Amino acid sequence: MLFSGDEALKEAKVLSGGEKVRCVLSKIMLSGANLLIFDEPTNHLDMESITAVNEGMKKFIGNILFTSHDHELTQTVANRIIDIKENGKVIDREVTYNEYLGIE
Repeated sequence: MLFSGDEALKEAKVLSGGEKVRCVLSKIMLSGANLLIFDEPTNHLDMESITAVNEGMKKFIGNILFTSHDHELTQTVANRIIDIKENGKVIDREVTYNEYLGIE
């Protein structure tokens, strides 16, 4: 999760917000869970952290249920789109995000 050298020895109280998120995600991913639930996991992260979260989610063996406005994250991680419309209609398709949007 992008910690190397002396960075790995920092105390929790001096970590930035993005570093704290990366620590929590690392702990969760190493816990043995087979289901992760994220609400906007890349919000408020810098590009380096977004890339690390994206790669971690792609490598996770298990199920991930997440919401995101991050097109790149959704396209690279999701293999099933569940779209809940305002009128209550649910669209559930096993496709990439671009396929769901009709983008080739």
